[in-house]
Amino acid sequence: MPALPPPPADVEIVIVHPPRLAPLGGDAAFSAVQILPAALRAEPRLDEALKTAPGVSLFRRTNSGAANPTTQGLSLRAIAPSGAGRALVTLDGAPQNDPFGGWVIWSALPSEGIESANVIRGAGSGPYGAGALTGVIALSERGAGEGVAVAELSAGERESFRAAASGGGPGWLLTAAASHTDGYYAVRGPRRGAADEKLKLGDGSVALRLQHDFGGIETALRLGAFTVRQNAGLRGARSNASGTNATLTLAQPASEGVGGWRLQGWVRTSDLENSSVAVAANRATTTPANDQYSTPARGYGVNAAWQWMQGPAALEVGVDARLTDGTEREKFRFLNGTFTRLREAGGKTSVVGAYAEAALDEGPWLVTGGVRLDRSRAYDAQRLERDAQTGATTLNLATPNRSDTTPTGRLGVRYEAADGIYVRGAAYAGFRPPTLNELHRPFRVGNDITEANPDLKPETLTGIEAGLDGEGPVRWRGTVFYNRLKDPITNVTLLVGPATHPVAGVIPAGGTLRQRQNAGAIEAWGVEGEAFGAVAEAATWRAAFAYTDAEVHGGTSAPQLTGLRPAQTPKWTVTSGIDWRVAEAVRLSADLRYESMRFEDDLNSRRLGAGVQLDARATWRFAPNVEAFAAAENLAGGKLEVGETADGVESYAAPRTFRVGFTYRR
Repeated sequence: MPALPPPPADVEIVIVHPPRLAPLGGDAAFSAVQILPAALRAEPRLDEALKTAPGVSLFRRTNSGAANPTTQGLSLRAIAPSGAGRALVTLDGAPQNDPFGGWVIWSALPSEGIESANVIRGAGSGPYGAGALTGVIALSERGAGEGVAVAELSAGERESFRAAASGGGPGWLLTAAASHTDGYYAVRGPRRGAADEKLKLGDGSVALRLQHDFGGIETALRLGAFTVRQNAGLRGARSNASGTNATLTLAQPASEGVGGWRLQGWVRTSDLENSSVAVAANRATTTPANDQYSTPARGYGVNAAWQWMQGPAALEVGVDARLTDGTEREKFRFLNGTFTRLREAGGKTSVVGAYAEAALDEGPWLVTGGVRLDRSRAYDAQRLERDAQTGATTLNLATPNRSDTTPTGRLGVRYEAADGIYVRGAAYAGFRPPTLNELHRPFRVGNDITEANPDLKPETLTGIEAGLDGEGPVRWRGTVFYNRLKDPITNVTLLVGPATHPVAGVIPAGGTLRQRQNAGAIEAWGVEGEAFGAVAEAATWRAAFAYTDAEVHGGTSAPQLTGLRPAQTPKWTVTSGIDWRVAEAVRLSADLRYESMRFEDDLNSRRLGAGVQLDARATWRFAPNVEAFAAAENLAGGKLEVGETADGVESYAAPRTFRVGFTYRR
């Protein structure tokens, strides 16, 4: 192998990070794990990198490279995933969940712009607040240095291309990414018909952070925009999303005995286009079913925190507010070659809360606790349907305003029982108010129809957990937990087609009608563990697993679900990975993920089989900071089932995919 060029002369580079308060340190008492930098480097899509932690999952198994934006909500611990997601995702303190649907547009968060990702499992009360029902994904943006920090250019099978870069100077950081793929057929084999098309995707995002220190007050303005254009896998069906965001942060970190503070304001806009079709029994043709041609939404909020630190003690108190408003605009009821009905449905929501969180880290003991009080509202709801030709009103529903006051809190204790051995325990409560999407937007997938429900109330979760951690040459942790989710928002089956419903209309043969409902409660207990280590200095490895046994108690609202497993919840998830430096300039890595079977629907009638995915990557550094790579996703070509229709047609995640490219990283 030819000798590498000599390394460049050492130059001191000043890295300027976004304004932030130092963490209190109490998260160590909970089941928390950091996504390793190697995972962030290897995966171009952030949701794929996050899935290296067991229990992290999207609503369905498809990643953001092909999934409908409305199914990209992230949940933890497989208690009861949903399209909206039951975990809060933040970037340097600002919520990243969509203002209309609660899902996360992962295309807007390329891995190149992310410095670290912390996964805190269990209801994240305290400073996190609404939405942190099963936990929090706390992202930190890359610090700004001088010049390009990282850049990637790659190409792969099925006309796939990707380009991304992040870099800047001490006062600014620019991150941009774009990708395109001709996609793949989700339905394969003899069941695929002329109605099936490839899941094509084109997306792009850009974010600019400007920052300056004004006399000790760190100030940053972050501006971003994204667009996603994709075919939905059926002829005539599409899913497009676009949006913008802006965040202004002012912070003065605390020092010993001197208080610090942060003030942050943010605004997000989004728009969703989602058209769906009815599929003929032989999958030869499709017929337009509805066209949600515009779903403009806006979310905005503010949070303020004051922090004090004195020796081993730390305290943070704060307030936050989030407000959203949005409307879905739709054409539906396709008859005689045209849409005959028009719909506008939407409303507003708000959450205002206050909290106090404290931590004491002294000697072998770490004790942390926090309390919150939130007031949530859903108001100004309206559903108006009109005849497309005459303009005559066919349905006019105005739902009464709803308000809820929800107290939550958490308590965690960690004790160092021996050198590097820690025992911990925690109890917590959290809540998630329904999104505008769940309250107001009906949707359709093939012949399956799901109705909205403006009468939904917030979900609440209570839980306890205990764990044992070890630090040394091998770092490991294990946790056992019990959670109870009250009033979970679930898609409950009402009718099986062919049938007619007074609001939803015609349910075709082979289809179902569901409605979002607060369906009793879900109880879940589980065990999770992970370990990290190194073999000499040449290789690092990791292994992890999560087991969750969840059961629905439908109560009087959905007694038919009692004793069943929540939809989209696997019992077992196992992940492992290795990163091996074969030579000074050559590195090999592999990641393996196994997931046990799950059910597609609430009645447990549609079974999605277990699946395994193996990803591999080889890199060759041929110049300082520059390397070439070859990567294979789903290297073994395993069939990972992601969906099944009422008439038994299965769809699958991406087949084996090879990709090659170049990466610059400083």
